Amino acid sequence: MSINPFPKQKDIVQAVINGMKKAKDNYTMWTRDELYLSNETDNFLSIHIAQEIAKLDNTPEIFLDATISDILKCSLKKRHSFQSFMKKKSISADILSLTLDERFEHETHNDSISRVIMSIKNGLRNIQDEYTNEIIKMCKMLERDKKDDSSLDYAIFAFYLDLSNTARKKTKKRMNEIQLSFDNTVKKYKNLSSYFICEDINIIKNVGEFSIGTYIIETNFNKDIS
Repeated sequence: MSINPFPKQKDIVQAVINGMKKAKDNYTMWTRDELYLSNETDNFLSIHIAQEIAKLDNTPEIFLDATISDILKCSLKKRHSFQSFMKKKSISADILSLTLDERFEHETHNDSISRVIMSIKNGLRNIQDEYTNEIIKMCKMLERDKKDDSSLDYAIFAFYLDLSNTARKKTKKRMNEIQLSFDNTVKKYKNLSSYFICEDINIIKNVGEFSIGTYIIETNFNKDIS
C-alpha cells in the first residue's frame, strides 16, 4: 500500500466526467455551437479533464501525452524491464492522453510512480479498430500475475459522442454496442474487470444529440470504487 496520499478512484472518475462536461459548456459558450464538440481535438478534452483533476485533494502529478515506455518505467516493479515487457506483450511505442502519478518530493529524475492511465477520445460514434486497440493497449499494461508487479491501478477510456438528428442509429444503441465490444475485449485478460458510466443523453431539437462515456478498467487486486 502506498504511503503517499492519492485521490480515490471515484473522485478521479467524477473529475474526468466533470472535465468533459466543462469542455462541452465552454465550447458551446465560445462558439455558439450546441452540438459538435467533436470538431475540437482530443487535447481540448484532456486539458479540461486535467484542470478538474488538479482541483482534487491530494492532487496527483498529471502528465499529458506521456509515452508508454516512460509510463512503464514508472510503474513496473523492475523499471529497466520495460523493453522486454513491451516486446513480450507486443506493445508498440505510443502515447496515452493522461497519466496520473503519485505526488511526492523526488530524490532523482527517475523515481516517479504511475498509478492511472487514460485515453481520451473526441467524436467517437462507432466501434473502430483505433478504439479497440486503445482498450487492448491499456489492458496489456494493467494485466499481471501479482499486484506488486506494477503500481498501475486502473485505466480510463473517456469519450464524447455526438450525432446529427439524421443519424439512423441513435446514441443509446451506440453506447450499448460500445460497452459490449469493450467488455468482450477486457474479458480476454486475467485479473481485470471493468464498468461503464454513460451520462444522460442530451437531445437538441432539430439538431442532434450528445453524451459522454467513461469506461473504467481496473485490476482485481485493488478495487476502490467506494
